Amino acid sequence: MGFPHLNMRSKTQNPFNLKFLLLAVFFGLLLLFILRSSFSSSPSPITKRPLTKAIEGEEARVGSSCPPPSSATCDKIPAPLAQALIHYSTSKVTPQQTFDEISVTSKVLEKKSPCNFLVFGLGHDSLMWSSLNYGGRTVFLEEDKAWIEQVTSKFPSLETYHVEYSTKVRDADDLMRQGREEECKTLGDTRYSKCPLALKGVPIEIYDVEWDLIMVDAPTGYFKEAPGRMGAIWTAGMVARNRKEGETDVFVHDVDREVEDKFSMEFWCEAYHRQQQGRLRHFTIPSHRGSSSKPFCP
Repeated sequence: MGFPHLNMRSKTQNPFNLKFLLLAVFFGLLLLFILRSSFSSSPSPITKRPLTKAIEGEEARVGSSCPPPSSATCDKIPAPLAQALIHYSTSKVTPQQTFDEISVTSKVLEKKSPCNFLVFGLGHDSLMWSSLNYGGRTVFLEEDKAWIEQVTSKFPSLETYHVEYSTKVRDADDLMRQGREEECKTLGDTRYSKCPLALKGVPIEIYDVEWDLIMVDAPTGYFKEAPGRMGAIWTAGMVARNRKEGETDVFVHDVDREVEDKFSMEFWCEAYHRQQQGRLRHFTIPSHRGSSSKPFCP
């Protein structure tokens, strides 16, 4: 995700294992959809707060409507799931994460979806994440405008926003030092934070949504002049702490790299760490609101 450079876009895993996973997931979603429709005509509630950008292809994202109101069932496969099923069963390009890594997040989505899912990065797995959160809201933040145009021209239903990053991987050590200062560990409205790790190039309305899951798989971070994921990791952690109540599941990919490893443990806290599978790390961060005595890390 979030890979305007060749090595990230061409990075693939075992296509047979991933295709088996994806096909099994989509058939499972289809079965679940049919069963839900058979027992209840009321969709699962989900609160959506639109951003300033108009969503293209909204009809495709919502899916086809049920037959006439008098009908008690709606067993037609939703358009987004049908599109994902066809795409992944015929595509030779597979997601960047492995079978086991994908399984970590998919298990959480199985429990929480439909929900609000924020993803840093737009990639070959974006349609999969959006489909696994069918009925919820999945938003992608991407650094590369050309890549956004390329992906959304094929999948206009994906809700995607361009983000600009001002940091550089070469400055990671200095940013870590500054991130340990009180300014960066005090709970407050993140959009107005003076912490150098605070992202300024994202739609400010992003901070108004209660995100249930956040995935950090962007921006680019494999060379010194790349923006790196320092700000994305810090911001995800603060957004999770700022939710009104409950907890947020946060994930970061590529923890074999120094930035992803150190910054996730520093700002998401070792005590909140739940598991690591391959290069994917999972944390569960509780709300810090209403608990002024709660430390930044337990």
